[in-house]
Amino acid sequence: MARTWTYRQGSEDDLVSMRALAIASWSPFADELTEKHWKSLSSTIHDLKSFKKLEANAKSFVCEDNTGVLVGMAFLVSSGNPTEIYQANWSYIRFLSVHPDCARNGIGKHLSTLCIEAARSSGEQVIALHTSEMMPKAIKLYESLGFEVLREIDRRLGKRYWLYKLDLCK
Repeated sequence: MARTWTYRQGSEDDLVSMRALAIASWSPFADELTEKHWKSLSSTIHDLKSFKKLEANAKSFVCEDNTGVLVGMAFLVSSGNPTEIYQANWSYIRFLSVHPDCARNGIGKHLSTLCIEAARSSGEQVIALHTSEMMPKAIKLYESLGFEVLREIDRRLGKRYWLYKLDLCK
């Protein structure tokens, strides 16, 4: 039976599955990071509080396969939630993740598009995100959706990262 994908808004009921998805999606990067940096990332993706905090402050979108297993997720944080990277008047995408077994099926693109559409429909002017040199496929995806590099940001996990921005008013 061929796999099919269903997209929906995520909820607090999905948090345990989101954590499992994050562990599966981000664990392949362990070999690209130093032990210290992997421990830092691993502690974040294993901590259910990370997902509870995101879910409380963002709208999440998930993708399930036809067996009900979460295979993709993304969080859209609305403007008014500034960080050291994101301005107060920007919305931004966080934690876009796709299970490695489901890569190259358009799931990341569909989830990104859902975030862009939700931001646009709620009146956001800008949507941003950050990504790293470890994720060349993600960079290609974001640029294909119209995101443009704004600047390089401070290294994270020992890797180069860039801030991307998409103006929604255009």
